Amino acid sequence: MANADLRGIHDLRALVPPEAREAFVQGDERWAATLLGRARDDHQPGSLPWAVLERLLGLVLIHVLREVEGTFALERADPVLDAAGMPRPTLGWLEADGLSDDGPLESP
Repeated sequence: MANADLRGIHDLRALVPPEAREAFVQGDERWAATLLGRARDDHQPGSLPWAVLERLLGLVLIHVLREVEGTFALERADPVLDAAGMPRPTLGWLEADGLSDDGPLESP
């Protein structure tokens, strides 16, 4: 992965609201989903920032057993990420140390 790609990932990780990460880590997944949804709504649908937040929202929804909604969110977000050549964020982005390095990411 080129250095420019790594900078892009760091910029995208900065989109994750700290409050959403904190809520997820503390076990308040529903509040984390609300915060991710609000952050996602601040971006143009179909944009890369929107896709990152939509994917994370989908993963959180699946985590709280709202599989259908979560799967639809992944189906909307993943093609945008894939078209941009960006790896797919995982729930690790919401963990306490999720912003400390370039992982975890999921390959398309």
